This record gives sequence, C-alpha cells and structure tokens, in this order.
Amino acid sequence: MNIAKLVMALFSIAALLSMIAIGYAIAIKSIISIIASIIALVAVFGIGFNMKKKFREKGLL
Repeated sequence: MNIAKLVMALFSIAALLSMIAIGYAIAIKSIISIIASIIALVAVFGIGFNMKKKFREKGLL
C-alpha cells in the first residue's frame, strides 16, 4: 500500500471518530464537548483535504 493512501486512511478514521464524538457529546448533553468535537472535525477535514492536494500535486495519488 502506498504511504499516501495510508495517511489518507488515517485522516478518514480521525474524521469518523470526530463524528462519533459529536454523537456521544449530544447524548451526554455537553455543549463544550459538542463544540470541541465540531472544531476537531473541521480541523481534520481541512488538514486532510490540504494533504490530499499536496499528494495529488506530487503524483502520489
């Protein structure tokens, strides 16, 4: 497996865990956790898309 694909898989798992954290935070009714989980999700998506762009420019994907 290509190292770029492995990195992208790790980003997708991190995004999935952030989504799960949002659901859990809603279940325990913690506003701070909800906000933190949403911020984490946006950050993971942003970093992941930037990394994908860099990999594509280098021809690794």
